[in-house]
Amino acid sequence: MIFALIVIATWTLIWNGLGLWHAAMNKQKWWFIAILVVNTMGLLPIIYLIWFKPREANNRKEANNRKTTLINRRVTKKNIKKKESQ
Repeated sequence: MIFALIVIATWTLIWNGLGLWHAAMNKQKWWFIAILVVNTMGLLPIIYLIWFKPREANNRKEANNRKTTLINRRVTKKNIKKKESQ
């Protein structure tokens, strides 16, 4: 009986941890709260990870957009400083 409880607790902990991690990294606040509050023995995190987690291609595209935005901001600031000094 104790062995079964340990297995179930470990299963739940692993899936909840993965679900919470991905929800936090993808800034999906409502999924994070749902996984944190609702204990479904790992079913809700599995559902999230399979069907609702953004795909890697989307994450890469967003990361590239962020990099481009940061680079554009730096370039713009440099141009402004050059114009001010002239």
